[in-house]
Amino acid sequence: MSGLAALLAGHAEPGIYRWHGGFEIDDVRHTVEHAGWGFAHVDGWTHQDKAAFLSEVGRVLDFPEHYGHNFDALADCLSDVGEHVDGTVLLWDGWGTLARSEPKAFSVALSVLGGRVNADRGTPFAVLLRGEGPDPALPSLD
Repeated sequence: MSGLAALLAGHAEPGIYRWHGGFEIDDVRHTVEHAGWGFAHVDGWTHQDKAAFLSEVGRVLDFPEHYGHNFDALADCLSDVGEHVDGTVLLWDGWGTLARSEPKAFSVALSVLGGRVNADRGTPFAVLLRGEGPDPALPSLD
């Protein structure tokens, strides 16, 4: 988990990364939470389309009931993520499914998530895309 450890220790900038770590989700969660960060996991193999992704990301990030399940609402709710932790890691397994089936929705999702990554806030936010898919020209955390 050296790339993840570097991120959690502040030696790698928060961002959106490709990550090929084959670790169990519970082990990743433990590592992230032990470092004082929040952890959320989206299973893209199960939540394969835009609507399912938006619903699942809202659930795993514990968005309020009024979350509108669209990209504008996602952007709004992301601004409050990480208020009570040192940072947040969103692990998105199987992202390639959405990237292949709905490339525009995937592109918008990356843009919205990237907006939170780059927001001038005190709490870091990182997205790890795990698994194979079309090359979104992102750096690797491996």
